[in-house]
Amino acid sequence: MGGTHEARDSDEDIASRTDAYFNRTRAIVSRFGDVPVTYAVFLRRPVLSATRLATEWLHDVMQRRGEQVMIEALHKEGDWVGAGEPLLYISGSFRALVDLETILLQKLGPACVAALNASQMCLALPESAFLAMEARHCAGAEMEDIMAYAASVGSAAARREGAKGFIGNANDATAHWFGASSGFGTMPHALIGYAGSTLRACEMFAETFPEEKMTILADYFGLELTDTLTVCGRFPERAASGSLAVRLDTHGGRFMEGLSPSASYAVLEKHAPEAIRRYRSEDELRYLVGTGVSAASIWHMRDTLDEAGFPKVGIVASSGFSAEKCRVMADAHAPIDVVGTGSFIPERWSETYATADIIAYDGKNRVKVGREFLFRKDR
Repeated sequence: MGGTHEARDSDEDIASRTDAYFNRTRAIVSRFGDVPVTYAVFLRRPVLSATRLATEWLHDVMQRRGEQVMIEALHKEGDWVGAGEPLLYISGSFRALVDLETILLQKLGPACVAALNASQMCLALPESAFLAMEARHCAGAEMEDIMAYAASVGSAAARREGAKGFIGNANDATAHWFGASSGFGTMPHALIGYAGSTLRACEMFAETFPEEKMTILADYFGLELTDTLTVCGRFPERAASGSLAVRLDTHGGRFMEGLSPSASYAVLEKHAPEAIRRYRSEDELRYLVGTGVSAASIWHMRDTLDEAGFPKVGIVASSGFSAEKCRVMADAHAPIDVVGTGSFIPERWSETYATADIIAYDGKNRVKVGREFLFRKDR
């Protein structure tokens, strides 16, 4: 670990970031005598096991303290874990472990929930690749690393079931979680505003990065179809070779160019009539035929590109692609090549709260009433 991590993992810093009653307990145990203990760690909701960041941190701290710790993972990374089912058993010195619980749980709970969310997205759209774009929504670098790790775990789990999963992310710092050396991405809206037109922004990109694939960000001027076709016409070789794509990120307050409520229904009536002929919630209808990036807008763009002779231009869809939205897109057979999303970040943070209970003191089972389910099944 580098100097920054060493500083954050010092006993002084750990004490400042842990709950005070754990620090007080450590002082009491130091005075009255240490004892070996076993912790059980669990969440109250189903998750995927994504414990590596937490357990590696624990090993590092305990090694620095000159203490032994035994960590028994009850599930392989990426395995489904039921609500209330222990993820880990952690055994070691009570004095050495007691003040580490707060930080350990911070690194574990959110990762496990986000991993499940990411896997559900990938499984809902198994033929689409995913790009992790969570960094801008994270509360700092540590959360960014946890969320990127979680997405990689969820992606790997989905790939084992045949999905394409996440192919990368949007920045360099966490690209290693996806087996890449750098982040992916072509241009933000700011570049188009600077250039003055979507076409000029693409020309600038192509001149600066001639060997890079290019993705048109098409919604800045509300002319998704017009600007996309203009850029395709300007770069026909890229369009024909498959090195050009269009990213749909239409604002949720408006319809994509050429669409309206009735036109959106007509598009889906053509391509996926079954998707709009059964009961839908308000959110599901919005994902299908509403404003923003809807299934209808994606189909409309695909039709427009194909009719104009650009069948190899891919479609990247972004804007709120949660697991629920991915499932609706799957129902509509939306032709999405890549999904850009950070929506695997848990919406309800309270669902990410992990709990660690000591279940054995000096080899004797003991836990607070109501948590007996955490005892080892083989004892």
